[in-house]
Amino acid sequence: MSAPKKTSLELYRLRKILDTLAKKEGSHTELITMYVPPGKQISDAVSMLRDEYGTASNIKSTTTRKNVQEAIVKVQQRLKLFKDPGDKGIVIFCGAIPQPGGGPGTERMETYVITPPDPIKIYLYRCDSRFHTEHLQEMLREKEAFGILLIDASDATIATLQGKRMAIVRQMYSGVTGKTRAGGQSARRYERLRDMQLNEYFTRVGRHADEAFLPMDNLKGIILAGPGPTKYDFQKGEYLNYQLKNKILDVVDTAYVEEQGVKEVVEKAPEIMRKVRYIEEKQIMQQFLYEVGHDTGLITYGEGDVRRALESGAVKTLILSEGSDLLRASVKCSACGYQEQHTLKSAALGNFEQGLIGKPCPKCQAPSLTVVDKQDLVDDLANMAEYSNVLVEMISTETEEGQMLLKAFGGIAAMLRFKSQG
Repeated sequence: MSAPKKTSLELYRLRKILDTLAKKEGSHTELITMYVPPGKQISDAVSMLRDEYGTASNIKSTTTRKNVQEAIVKVQQRLKLFKDPGDKGIVIFCGAIPQPGGGPGTERMETYVITPPDPIKIYLYRCDSRFHTEHLQEMLREKEAFGILLIDASDATIATLQGKRMAIVRQMYSGVTGKTRAGGQSARRYERLRDMQLNEYFTRVGRHADEAFLPMDNLKGIILAGPGPTKYDFQKGEYLNYQLKNKILDVVDTAYVEEQGVKEVVEKAPEIMRKVRYIEEKQIMQQFLYEVGHDTGLITYGEGDVRRALESGAVKTLILSEGSDLLRASVKCSACGYQEQHTLKSAALGNFEQGLIGKPCPKCQAPSLTVVDKQDLVDDLANMAEYSNVLVEMISTETEEGQMLLKAFGGIAAMLRFKSQG
C-alpha cells in the first residue's frame, strides 16, 4: 500500500525548513549531517558515531573539537529515541550555529530531525561547515510531468507541464503550402508534393518532441492537441519515438496552436492531469474567485476576518500564499504582564523591536515592552486550522491566480462552511 500523498502544507513546511537549513553556516567544519535509510540498524549508526567521536578528539582547535563532539552526542541521543528508521528513514542535522549579528563565541547548538518525503537510499555521515540538504531537496522536485504537443498544418508547439511550472520548449512553422482547389494532373502532383512537405514537417516535429520528452525521467504522459484533423494524422504515423507514442494519454481539440493553445489544453484536460499541482491550484483559486464574483458570502479574506472565521469554526478551506512574508509578533510587558499581538513584514522586525525600547506600556506606563515570541503568520494560521481539522491549501505565486491571491487578497483567504454573521 503506497503512502498517502503529502498535502501542500506539509510540502511547503518541508521546503521552508530545508531552505533555512541550507543557508546555515558553521564557524568551522562542525555541522553534522546524518542520513539513516530504511533497513539500517539504529545500533550500527550509533556505533559509527561513537567511532567518529573518537576521531574528533584529534581536532586541534579546542572550540571546534568541543562543538563537533557535542553535536555527535546530540545526534546519538536523537537516534536512540527511534526503534528503527521507519519506512522512509531518518535525517538529522546538528551543529553549533553562530547567532545573527554575533561572531565566535555566540554559537548555539541546534538540532533538526526530518522525516523524508520518500524513502532515502543513502547512508551518510558528513561533518562540514554546512548542512547537506541537497539529497532531500532533490526528493522535493515535482515528480509528475506532462508533455504537451500542439500541431496543425501550419504550426506546432512543444511544451511541458511539471508541477506548477508550464514551459514552452519549442515553436515551429511548418512551411507546408496550402491545399489547392484546382483539378487535373497538376493538382495531383501538387498534392503529392504537399504530402511530402507534411511528412518532412511531421518528422521534424517528432524529432524535436523526442529531444524534449525522452530525457524527462518523470514524464507521466503526453497530450496531443490542436485544431482540425492534423493531430490525428500525426498520431497515426511513426513520427514519435515508440516510447513516447505509448505515453499519449489523450487527444484534445483546441482553437489555437501557440501558447494560447497550451493554456487551452491545461484547462480542458484536468481529469488527465488532476494530480499536477498547477491544475489543483488553478481549480482552488477559480472556485474562490467564483464565490467572490457572485458575492455568495461563502468566502472571506484578510488576516483579521480569516482569523475570526477560524475561531468561530466557519472555515471549510484555508487558502494561504507561499509568497507571504509576514510575522506574528507577541509583545509583553515584563513589569505588569500586559500582552499584545502585531503582524508585520519579516524584514521590519528589527526596526519594530528597536521601536519598543523606551516605549511605555499601555497598561502600566513602564518602558518594559519586548518581543517574547514570533511566528511566521502562515504557520500561525495553519496551526489554528489544523487544530480545527480545517483543510489548508498552500498556493504558489507561479500562476496568475496565485499572484492575484497575494496581491489582491493579501495572501490570506478562506472558503466558508456557512455565511458569516454580520
